[in-house]
Amino acid sequence: MNIARRRLLALTVSALSAPRLLAQPKAPRWHAVAIDGLVVFDTRRVQKVAEERFPGFGAALATAWRSRQFEYQWLRTTGERYADFLSVTNDSLEFAARSLGLELSADARAALMDVYVALDVWPDAKPALHALRESGMQLAFLSNMTAAMLNDGIARAGLGGLFDYVLSTDAVQAFKPAPRAYALGPSVLRVPKESILFVASAGWDAAGASWFGYPTYWVNRNAAPHESLGKRPDGAGPDLSSLVQYVREHVTQDSARLLAPELGVAASLLDPASLGAERGRSLMF
Repeated sequence: MNIARRRLLALTVSALSAPRLLAQPKAPRWHAVAIDGLVVFDTRRVQKVAEERFPGFGAALATAWRSRQFEYQWLRTTGERYADFLSVTNDSLEFAARSLGLELSADARAALMDVYVALDVWPDAKPALHALRESGMQLAFLSNMTAAMLNDGIARAGLGGLFDYVLSTDAVQAFKPAPRAYALGPSVLRVPKESILFVASAGWDAAGASWFGYPTYWVNRNAAPHESLGKRPDGAGPDLSSLVQYVREHVTQDSARLLAPELGVAASLLDPASLGAERGRSLMF
């Protein structure tokens, strides 16, 4: 078989196979998405309830409570004095009220804690989770909240069947950003950490996940500045629809890279310059 005949045969094969290549499903960069609980669940009701119970102090109490909640989690992890999320949340509420000179009655405590016991869900969560689920990747929670809190929240919000795994750091008795907390992902999902996209609700969590080695996306609903911790997330956006778009864009880019070598061969065969040596020769079989 002469050179021209071989080139024509290769061109024919490439042309016939191109539609099949383009029709193949897009292969995502990641095999799983691990999501922090507060990406899906909404605790904004804290400030509303705090203002109802302590008029004029709602914002201050909510801020002090949230700050001390994280500080207690980290202190208990580093000091190896673990207590679960709800216990730490209750203790930090007590301190926050005392720091502001507020008397925390049993009724007020119960009303404020109920925000975490009966979690609200962000309005964009359900459609975004369905879209991610349809991508074929595994979905998991990876949260400092207890498994009971997460499962109750899933049931209450009608999110059943969307998550393959509900991972609480309570299982290792350490809160994020401890490495053993993040390590639950690859351990349970049985894929490398580089194949799990971690979705954070806070800048410190995005940094911690990046330290651990996860590709990371930050759902930055409050337009907060990036932390100065030497690591930034691979992507960031204001809501879950931006996360869905980010995943779709990366699926498309990876698919294009997979197809590029095949399409490049076909393009070279169509290049007249590459056929220059064959001009004037018969193309007959």
